Amino acid sequence: MHSTMMLLGILFGLLTQVSTLPVKNTTGVHEGKVRLKRKYSDEITDQDDMTAMDQIMGVNSISGAPRGLSFREGDIATSYVRSAINCPGNTCLWPKSVDGFVYIPYILSPLYDDMDRITIETGMQDISAGTCIKFVPRTHEANFLDIQPRYGCWSFLGQTGGSQTLSLQTPGCMWSGVAAHEFMHALGFVHEQSRSDRDHYVTIVWKNIMPDHIHNFRKQMTNNLNSPYDYSSVMHYGRYAFSEDGGPTIIPKPDPYIPIGQRDGPSALDLHKINVLYNCGTND
Repeated sequence: MHSTMMLLGILFGLLTQVSTLPVKNTTGVHEGKVRLKRKYSDEITDQDDMTAMDQIMGVNSISGAPRGLSFREGDIATSYVRSAINCPGNTCLWPKSVDGFVYIPYILSPLYDDMDRITIETGMQDISAGTCIKFVPRTHEANFLDIQPRYGCWSFLGQTGGSQTLSLQTPGCMWSGVAAHEFMHALGFVHEQSRSDRDHYVTIVWKNIMPDHIHNFRKQMTNNLNSPYDYSSVMHYGRYAFSEDGGPTIIPKPDPYIPIGQRDGPSALDLHKINVLYNCGTND
């Protein structure tokens, strides 16, 4: 009996000590987690709204243009203005084979890892699946794309001849939509808002554009291929492209809330325009 009372007394003492220990205030921790979760959610939302060109400009603004080249419209490597959709006689287009396909030979840098290669090849497949364009590993062809993880995401416009560099920096450019965007430049397409008829569809807010980048918003003398303006083109600038103060630089008409640009890959109209430009479906 005496030993039982002693044991109960010890247990009561332990319980009393536990009950009098200071309680950790978890409110601050909880609030911190909520703030972190909210910040993470905001970042995800921002990423979901990001266009291929937003990502490209983010990378290229740090990398800059390679020596001896300049960027037109943010990612078109050039030393002069040239576009396959206003190139006389279509001399800047990749040639069509007798079987009706347009084969574009390429080599892929060994510096890319397996995931990089999958991302880049997905960008190719997203174009090939809906057009007569076929990207093929180079064997002996004289004209080919040399895809390299240089600084930035950029391409020349149309076929330039010989070894033609197309840069997809890793990891910054490793989105299949970014790869498809640069491949469309290599096919000869400028950005959608550079179309000659763009003022019917968007308002360029010149006052919001960084002064050094106003030239990136010039219209081009384009053949618009009898195709509708495509707000959802992977080639369209985002709403805040080259914004100086965070205000919009491009506002759609007539509905200013129409989403513009995206990062998923070529739109249905992008594929249609490729087919029109390259006369897919005919052997002409």
